[in-house]
Amino acid sequence: MEARFHKRVQSDLDEIFFRYYKVSEELGEGFFSEFKAGLAKACRNPGFFHFDACGLRRCNLERFPYHFLYDIRDGTLRIWVLRHNQRRPSFGIRRFGR
Repeated sequence: MEARFHKRVQSDLDEIFFRYYKVSEELGEGFFSEFKAGLAKACRNPGFFHFDACGLRRCNLERFPYHFLYDIRDGTLRIWVLRHNQRRPSFGIRRFGR
């Protein structure tokens, strides 16, 4: 399945990369690998992940305290937000156009 990203997901990624790469390149690469693995799993089996309270599916990264929210429209996986697990639950939800 094809994945598409809301335009602000890139800034979400950039912010996280900046934080982890400041600590170490290995940590930044580890985060990116984990994100790609979650994305690949969601693309292979989009119904696998549970629904968040907002009605979008939630893919938690395994080693890092982040998740992304997505839905499926017209056979496309749409990623709306990538955020920290402790971030306020409403962060990024307004991007989702029902």
